[in-house]
Amino acid sequence: MRNSEKPPDVSAVNLVVRHLKLESSHLANIEDAIAEISQLFGLDDVSFDTDSLVLNLAYDASRISIDGIEEILERRAIKVSHDWWTRFKEGYYRFVDQNVKDNATHEPWSCHRVPPGKEKNKK
Repeated sequence: MRNSEKPPDVSAVNLVVRHLKLESSHLANIEDAIAEISQLFGLDDVSFDTDSLVLNLAYDASRISIDGIEEILERRAIKVSHDWWTRFKEGYYRFVDQNVKDNATHEPWSCHRVPPGKEKNKK
């Protein structure tokens, strides 16, 4: 992964790092998939380790999710490993990605002001 400046479309606050193990029998189109993934808005870095068959990703989770990455892999006929650890991590990645996306759009509220949708009673 890079240590230099982040692209302007990647917020360091929302940056997440993901590792997906892929099936060894479905890697014919991995370069095409990496090229397509690298064009995504909000992606910081993508690489593939041929020895461990792991796709390494760093992206802004408020803009991209693991589901979007897996859709690209699926279109290229690349399968994510079916072992329990990879499936467990996928569920966790989905949860965290959705949480980051929700928090990025959430408007904070203070107890020192009127709650949204409520108005003060004027007398």
